[in-house]
Amino acid sequence: MAAGAFMLSWVVLMWLLEAIDGPAGPIVREYGIQPRDLDEVLDIFPAAFLHFGWDHVMANTVPLLIFGFLAAVRGLARFIGVVLVIIVVSGLGVWLTAPDGSNTAGASGVVFGLFGYLLVRGFVERDALDITVGITVLLLYGSILWGVLPTAAGVSWQGHLFGLIGGVLAAFWLRRTPQRRAVRGAPGGIGPSPWS
Repeated sequence: MAAGAFMLSWVVLMWLLEAIDGPAGPIVREYGIQPRDLDEVLDIFPAAFLHFGWDHVMANTVPLLIFGFLAAVRGLARFIGVVLVIIVVSGLGVWLTAPDGSNTAGASGVVFGLFGYLLVRGFVERDALDITVGITVLLLYGSILWGVLPTAAGVSWQGHLFGLIGGVLAAFWLRRTPQRRAVRGAPGGIGPSPWS
């Protein structure tokens, strides 16, 4: 399945980058997000794939695989749009609000963004299956919401919070139109939503 292959490739890329760079190596030091420096603003994109050590990349791997697969199974083109919205909102949020002298990197902003996207997508699109997915994700992983609070030193709660916001925004900005939902109910489709 394309969604599974895409997410596995993403995770392999993160692990390869960590293997090349090592913990807090020169790549993550160069391409992490350093706040309010105009020369660094485009680093919001590579920073989402870089990590500060194996524990960091391992902590993001499983939720990224699960949330990414659940979001990407609806279509890779739309999923890529969702991820870009999350990276931009999360990255700019970190760039604007992180403490001076900090360096932020990691996929956790994307993880929180995909979590937020899955939570609200079904309600935005009035799709019973996606609502069920969102509720299931909330029941199984809802405790990660504590990560948007400034409770742990050295953890970018800003990236988590703005990632979550980016995921919710993406659910609204990139929602399927009523015409696209109707196509799903056409012969050979996967069936109409009862709330379409």
